[in-house]
Amino acid sequence: MAVLDVKDIRKSFGQTEVLRGISLSLEQGQVLSVIGSSGSGKTTLLRCLNFLETPDAGVISVNGEVLFDAADPATRREADIRRKRLHFGLVFQSFNLFPQYTALENVLLAGKLLAKEDPGWRSSRRETLSQLEEQARDLLERIGLADRMDNYPHQLSGGQQQRVAIARALALRPDILCFDEPTSALDPELTQGVLRVIRSLAEARTTMIIVTHEMAFARDVSSQVLFMDGGLVVEQGPPEQVFGAPVQERTRQFLDSYRQS
Repeated sequence: MAVLDVKDIRKSFGQTEVLRGISLSLEQGQVLSVIGSSGSGKTTLLRCLNFLETPDAGVISVNGEVLFDAADPATRREADIRRKRLHFGLVFQSFNLFPQYTALENVLLAGKLLAKEDPGWRSSRRETLSQLEEQARDLLERIGLADRMDNYPHQLSGGQQQRVAIARALALRPDILCFDEPTSALDPELTQGVLRVIRSLAEARTTMIIVTHEMAFARDVSSQVLFMDGGLVVEQGPPEQVFGAPVQERTRQFLDSYRQS
């Protein structure tokens, strides 16, 4: 059974059709890299998967459960959106850390808020907080920030802030971890540190969707590559096929433009 199954997702903003029928499937432990020019719909696809945007049509299923079906009003209830988002972790381009919290507190925050909604919160508060903090410390150590846990975002480099954002997304143990151009705001030296963390997650068989402009990285780390253009999937396949022997002329044009830049 696929971890993620997406069928015919469509999304328009006004008269502009941004997604024109996107379908994809992802197995446990796979890494899907989504590539394409600016405006091709890559970020909108991620936002639909994370329920930050509501698709106009299509079906989204995770682990066999239909989370969204545009034809079924019961799957569109706003009250269920938070639960559905827990299946996905999203790392944004611009970190989106809370400046008033330390790195450790940023990673802890979502877990603490969810724990407080549990009816047994009062009786298990101390034990739950201890477990959450231990997990957050382990995550920060795993991504190389053991000595930066008590630092505030302004005391961290851009690369370190992005790694905190990755730890925060991992803290809720999502089924699928999504990245939206995770290195676009970083200089080349800091980019490499973030890519090393993502590579280590891939080696640990974390299921991921990565929207990226890092073509060499996508070729190296992906199980599948999806090339989007004009809101459509133009080509999809293993990285050696998409990068080494693309079938579609539009894919070849796109890759040639990157090689020449």
